[in-house]
This record gives sequence, C-alpha cells and structure tokens, in this order.
Amino acid sequence: MTSATPHVVLITGMSGSGKSVALHALEDSGFYCVDNLPPELLEAFIEVEREHQADRVAVAIDVRSAASLPGLPQRLAALRQSDVALTVLFLDATDDVLVRRYSETRRMHPLSVRGSTDQHRALVDALALERDLLATLREGALVIDTSQLKAAQLRTEVKALLLRTPAPLTLVFESFAFKRGIPKDADYVFDVRMLPNPHYEPALRPLTGLDAPVAAYLDAEPEVAAMQAQITAFLEHWLPGMVRDHRSFFTVTTGCKRSSRCVRACVNAAGQSAPTVG
Repeated sequence: MTSATPHVVLITGMSGSGKSVALHALEDSGFYCVDNLPPELLEAFIEVEREHQADRVAVAIDVRSAASLPGLPQRLAALRQSDVALTVLFLDATDDVLVRRYSETRRMHPLSVRGSTDQHRALVDALALERDLLATLREGALVIDTSQLKAAQLRTEVKALLLRTPAPLTLVFESFAFKRGIPKDADYVFDVRMLPNPHYEPALRPLTGLDAPVAAYLDAEPEVAAMQAQITAFLEHWLPGMVRDHRSFFTVTTGCKRSSRCVRACVNAAGQSAPTVG
C-alpha cells in the first residue's frame, strides 16, 4: 500500500487570536485536527496519518508547549525537505484586542504568572514574552490579523487561504409523522399534511413510499409536484447562505399526520432533485 502525501497545516499564533476557530473551520472541511500537540510528536503524528492514507491534517501548536518551541522551526524545516506539503498559519491580533478578549473570557494566559496581584500587568508581560517565543514561527508563515474579524469572517479567510476545493454541504432528507413528534435534528420542517395521502387508498395502505405504486400515485397528483417544486426552489435560494454561514450539515424534514409512508416518495424525489451546494 502506497503511503499518502498529506497536506499538513500547522496553526500557531498568539493566545486569544482565534486558533480554535481556525482549527474548527478546518475540521468542518474534512481535516483531521489535533489541538495542542507537543512539537516532539509532530513527525510521528504525520507518519501515522500518512499510513492511514490521510490527505489533510491540521495541528495547533503554541506557547502551551513553550519549553519545546525553540526546536520547532528545525522540525518544520526538516518536514519541508521531505514530501510533506506543509503550510504554517499564524494568527495574530493587537495587544489591546487580546487583553480585551482575555478580560471577557476571564481565562489565564498560558504564560501568566500565577498569583500575581496585578493581573493586567501579568497579561501584558505574558503577551510580550509570547511574541518573542513565536517570532521565528511568524517568519514565512501565512499571517491573519484577527483584530477586526468576527468568528465567521475568520472561518471564511481560513477556508479561502487553505482549502484547495470548497467543502460540500451535506444534506439529509427525513420523513416523519407529526403524531410521533418533530425530529430533534430538523433544521427545516415542511408540513405536507394537506397533500393527498395514499394511506387512505385500500390498495396502497400496506405499502410504503419506497414502493412503485405509491410513488406513481404521488407523481400523478399536481399538488405533490407543486409542493416538491416549491421546496426545491426554497432550498436552492437559501442553502448558499448556509454555506456562507459555514454550515457543514443540514437536515430537511417533511411530515404528515398519520404515517411517514405518504412522504417517503416525496423525500426521495426531493433528494434526487436537491441542489448541489459546495
């Protein structure tokens, strides 16, 4: 078995600059992601993923591994000499913004001196030390300044920089009976209880929407065709907005009053004509 050549993204940068947001954006786009990997394990981790035929992996390394950071540039240089496609993404922000973010979350900086009576001074000093420790990694990296970016904007920039192909939006179509309750995972719910119901046709009652006679019965009803066309048009109009909002998974449900038999054929048809969103 031939080992894969993975695209490896190293995410680093200042604490509070949005590294977790960036890592989640890549994970949603199909990367295998690991946060806070010790630098000493980087080569071994990549080799394991190569053996697993992984083609996209992302690793976050920062000052939480402060003692091991001095040797990281040499490790990265060695990886670049191999056949690994390595990209280093450095996230940054101004000190004022980072201080404000830490004040809002009330979390301790990894380099802050515990027990300090002046936490603001301790944070400012920790940020200065962090910049010194990360200065070499910042050189030659792709840098994103997140000072003025919201989380959604940062996800957009990360994907634009790093994704070779857009991540697809996965659509799941479900049918249900209202008497059993609306599925908890539903994003959109379409009520089709006003449509002709094959349940009330004696010859069709034992069948389901997966059976050809039920599908033929529904195909012959103009109201069913109109409902399907309107649902499809609705999804085609709004699903691109879901992609822009970085949704990776979306569930569309249709329900009737007694049984899901009457809508399974509608769901199958909707699935066949669903818009392709990428």
